[in-house]
Amino acid sequence: MLCLSHQSSVIEGAEDHFHISNPNVPSHVLMGMPQSGATLPLSPLGEACLRMDLTAIHEILEKLGYKDDEGATTELSFQMWTNQMQETLNSKKKGDVAFRHKDFRAAIECYTPGSHFIDVGTMVSPTVFARRSLCYLMSDMPQEALNDAVQAQVISPIWHIASYLQAVALSALGRENESEVTLKEGSVLEEKKNKTA
Repeated sequence: MLCLSHQSSVIEGAEDHFHISNPNVPSHVLMGMPQSGATLPLSPLGEACLRMDLTAIHEILEKLGYKDDEGATTELSFQMWTNQMQETLNSKKKGDVAFRHKDFRAAIECYTPGSHFIDVGTMVSPTVFARRSLCYLMSDMPQEALNDAVQAQVISPIWHIASYLQAVALSALGRENESEVTLKEGSVLEEKKNKTA
C-alpha cells in the first residue's frame, strides 16, 4: 500500500477507490496497523521474500494456485459466453502452464493486457497480477514487478502476497527502507489472515 502514491496512474481512479486524501500518510496508518520496532516471525513465504529467493516464491505461489482469489472481485458478465472471454480464459491457462514450467517470458506475454486477461474488465484476479509480478522479477524487470504487485493489492488490499511481492520488487530497485516496511506489512496481513482462518 505504501507504493500506491507512486503508482496512482496505474489503475485509473485508485485514489477514489481508497479515498486517499494524503498520499504521504504511511500505509500502516491508513490500514490501522501498529508501527513498532518488534519484528514478527516470518512465514516460509515471508522468509523467501526477505532472502529474495525467487525460486522458493515461485514454488509457494504455484502450490497456492488461485485459492486466494476467493472473495476477490471477479466480475463475470454475458461476455463470458463470447469469443473474447474464451480467448481470455485460454490465454490465462497458457500463462498458468508457462508459469508452472518456469517459462516466465511466455507467462508475461499470456498475462499481459494484449492477451485480454487483465485489461478486458470481465475478470479481475490478484493472483494473475502476483504471478506476472514474479515473472517480471525472474526476468530482471523490477519496476514492472512492483507495478503488478501494487495492482494486486489494489484489487485485494488485505492480501499479504501482494505486500510481499512489493517488498521483493522494492529491494530489487534498491529501495531497502520501503522494502522492509512493506515486508512487515505483509507479515502483519498474513498474521491477521491466519488468525481469521
